Amino acid sequence: MATFATFRSRIFLSRQSFQKFQTGIMESRRNLSSYLVTPKELSEALKKSPPSPISPEPRVIPLCAAWFLPNDERKGIDVFREKRIPKARFFDLDKVCDKHSPYPHMLPNAKTFAEAMSSLGIRKEDTVVVYDSKEAGIFSAPRVGWTLRVFGHPKVHVLNNFKLWVEEGYPTESGELYSVECNPYPIPKTDETKVASFEQVREVALDSNKEGSEGVQIIDARPNGRFTGKDPEPREGLSSGHMPGSINIPFSAVLDPETRAFLPKEKLKKLFEEKGVDPSKPIISTCGTGVTACVIETALEEAGYGSPETRRVYDGSWTEWAQRVNPSDSLIRKDE
Repeated sequence: MATFATFRSRIFLSRQSFQKFQTGIMESRRNLSSYLVTPKELSEALKKSPPSPISPEPRVIPLCAAWFLPNDERKGIDVFREKRIPKARFFDLDKVCDKHSPYPHMLPNAKTFAEAMSSLGIRKEDTVVVYDSKEAGIFSAPRVGWTLRVFGHPKVHVLNNFKLWVEEGYPTESGELYSVECNPYPIPKTDETKVASFEQVREVALDSNKEGSEGVQIIDARPNGRFTGKDPEPREGLSSGHMPGSINIPFSAVLDPETRAFLPKEKLKKLFEEKGVDPSKPIISTCGTGVTACVIETALEEAGYGSPETRRVYDGSWTEWAQRVNPSDSLIRKDE
């Protein structure tokens, strides 16, 4: 009996060990090292877990988020057709948004988001790696990555970046959109803690430099000329300038000027320190329309700067701000 019990115990342990081994294999197939991933990491992940429509296992899905400013003649869908990662899907920022808002590409509601993910053939358990156009390097992909996080998609990453993917000789394809099999995507909960509203930012701006204020910091990712008020906004009729107490860190400052990829962690930390950003205080990132604010948010994440629980993105950003503030409040400042 003792021998049989020992034998049965060994079988149980063997099965348990096999299950742990199997789980470890699955995790190693799916997990990427950090929020930002290199072309090499993505290439290896795609080989292990390709975006096959017939695979029942979680897959790695490249998601193109190419987008351009309204004064640019290029369109994201056009550069997607010209050159993309094989089997990539295209996320249209101007379509997956709040259609009832007067401001561009504001966050959609949870139902609209779920419908978009379903139409893209993305499952809740899939690992999604968002990337930009080759020309931009890093621009709008962090916005889409942030959007997926707001709606609780478990595994989201940003490629750092497609320009390097192309230059390093990884495969690409071109052509029209191809059909994908729709998958039911559950309507998620919205993580409101990642989003700053107009009212919240207005309160921070009104309290700027006042004794007893919470010391919430606002980082503005727009170019310095627009921040100071010397250059116009790309949207006609919109005043340039900045919010009281805000810190200007143009999104290009967190990118390598040659590769257009994010700077290394230590350089990002040094940049934020030099700009006077206090990691112990809450941070709100803003920009023109909430796109490049997410470049700053991603740089903060990469640098481990500030607490993720107290970092937010102002969704409406300057486009909403400049249209909603009262002139009497003096909440649009310009440098003399």
